[in-house]
Amino acid sequence: MNTPYSTDGQYIHPSILNADFMAIGTELDKISTADSVHVDVMDNHFVPNLTFGASMVEQIARRSSIPIDAHLMIDDADTQAPAYAEAGASSVTFHLEAARAPVKLARDLRRKNVQAGVALRPATAVEPLLDIIGEFDMLLLMTVEPGFGGQSFLETMLPKIRRARKAISESNLEVSIQVDGGVSRETIERCAEAGANVFVAGSAIYRAQDAAEEIAALRELAARHAAH
Repeated sequence: MNTPYSTDGQYIHPSILNADFMAIGTELDKISTADSVHVDVMDNHFVPNLTFGASMVEQIARRSSIPIDAHLMIDDADTQAPAYAEAGASSVTFHLEAARAPVKLARDLRRKNVQAGVALRPATAVEPLLDIIGEFDMLLLMTVEPGFGGQSFLETMLPKIRRARKAISESNLEVSIQVDGGVSRETIERCAEAGANVFVAGSAIYRAQDAAEEIAALRELAARHAAH
């Protein structure tokens, strides 16, 4: 299956974790110029917080004018992740730490005609994953601890992004690298320079006066500093 994004392009995925859930339709309209809406699913087990499940993703899919990028911060990804593909997500990313058979799960998701992503917590090394990275469409490297919005960007993750991009490029693979956590105008340039090309931004977009303007500014900054 082809990756949904060219690894030469730069893509902005606003996180609705920072949205007003009492006005979710309006909040989705605000980000209609983005490339996908990033939906953070938390189960109060894998991470301490609780957000929502597949039924909410299904409702967002019916209302959103852009694709859904579901980030599953949940236990038992092997059995739970396929439900999010069925709910209407275009991309489903599960945590390596929560999957017993990540290659099988990625193949199961792809058979459901969605993109398969794999995510790593900051303390999880990327090297053991590199031998199977071609099984995935996207690698999500968390640049904060998963489970909480509004954290500060971890600069120590930049070398990890570089190592992953180098390994992917040397293997001539079309695998996107997504970063999630503390992404803003102040940090997106360094992420792009390191090799990321898909950027999750929550508070930076939803706290901006004009969300569309902020999305455009972030995309431009990333494009200007993209690794080549």
